[in-house]
Amino acid sequence: MSSSDSTACRRRAVLCAALALFLSACNEIRPLYGPIGAGAPLAAELQAVDVAPIPERAGHYVRNELIFAFNGTGSEVAPRYRLFVELKERVQTPILDTVTGRATSATVIIDADYKLISIADEKVITEGVAFGVASYDRFSNRLANVRAARDSEIRDAKVIADQIRTRVATVLAK
Repeated sequence: MSSSDSTACRRRAVLCAALALFLSACNEIRPLYGPIGAGAPLAAELQAVDVAPIPERAGHYVRNELIFAFNGTGSEVAPRYRLFVELKERVQTPILDTVTGRATSATVIIDADYKLISIADEKVITEGVAFGVASYDRFSNRLANVRAARDSEIRDAKVIADQIRTRVATVLAK
């Protein structure tokens, strides 16, 4: 047996040992949307999340997306959790036309600070920050710019709602 064969055997043995260690540590892997705790589905827990009103137009979009994400069925469920979201929106214009001095594109950035609390004991279950970034082209037509900016806010709202829903679902699944 040559030295290269023994080196290859050692590498395989180390790799097998590392794989066995990894698999033994992963005994808590389970599907996110499967049954939780007492066998109740996670969807029932998510339907019990009440989303507090969020001010401003972007807040309206985020709230609607969250309501649909948590309870897309439209059924009335007694709330057990309340989600508070605070938005910070800013617009950046990274590209300027050197001749006219006007911005040729813009980027809408929305940061969302969220906090999920239990209604029964007012205990904070989870909190964090989600964000969305969407760009749009600017033109000489003012109405086209307004609509493009609004579409960017809507795209940001969908991204933020998806991030928050996934994070809340991960916490509630435990």
